[in-house]
Amino acid sequence: MKIDYLTKSAINQFIDAALQEDIGEGDHSTLAAIPSDLIQEAKLIIKGDGVIAGLELAQWIFHRYDENLVVTFHKADGDQVVEGEVGLTVKGSARSILSTERLVLNCMQRMSGIATYTRRLSDMIQHTETKLLDTRKTSPNFRICEKWAVKIGGGVNHRFGLYDMVMLKDNHNDYAGGITQAVKATQAYLKEQGKDLRIEVETRNLEEVAEALAVGGVDVIMLDNMLPSMMQQAVQMIKGKCQTEASGGVTELNIKEIAETGVDFISVGALTHSYTSLDISLKAVK
Repeated sequence: MKIDYLTKSAINQFIDAALQEDIGEGDHSTLAAIPSDLIQEAKLIIKGDGVIAGLELAQWIFHRYDENLVVTFHKADGDQVVEGEVGLTVKGSARSILSTERLVLNCMQRMSGIATYTRRLSDMIQHTETKLLDTRKTSPNFRICEKWAVKIGGGVNHRFGLYDMVMLKDNHNDYAGGITQAVKATQAYLKEQGKDLRIEVETRNLEEVAEALAVGGVDVIMLDNMLPSMMQQAVQMIKGKCQTEASGGVTELNIKEIAETGVDFISVGALTHSYTSLDISLKAVK
């Protein structure tokens, strides 16, 4: 399920849109108060314990706005950090530092929160072969950063969007008349379009698991909102014929038990919608 979304053009497009949203016609506070030739330095101060993420993106943001800014890393993405440590320092135009400060912090605080939560859940299932997946439950126009943070935290990215994998969820199957009809229609569509996309099918019980196996051509069977005991039966039915993904109702209380059923993946939407941001500040070096 590897997805190549961290391209230079995609990241620059995100940064440009974010800077335009924040700066608009001009950062008037900075333009009014700060001389154009003032050179200063600032340090990124970590104000909580967790996994730092977004340092590479921060450098990208600084350089996208002002290529003359000099960034020095004191930590690396994925490092475990504690309150009071410094993630990086940036030196150059004071105006450039001030105008990019909030975008850097907005990204890094959220990315670090996601990476911290991802690492926490990943550590809980590290004794198994099961991998932790993210979902499409992301913030509009911020998905690139959120999925990047999941990778930094030790998780695995699922599909990036609706275009790079077929996932036939319960509503697709119900609207199509059943799993068999949905899969066969999808296979015909992909052949007609000349597309080679993986197909995942959501199942809600063992009868639907059997149907997904019988129709054939399915790459992943999702076991949705099943009890671990039923998941274990489903894994035994599937016997490696395709990959398995547990989804729905996953918490810190049951993730270990779910992983021990033998599923290949566990998807957790909470990675990108229920995390706590890591407190980070950018302060002037006096």
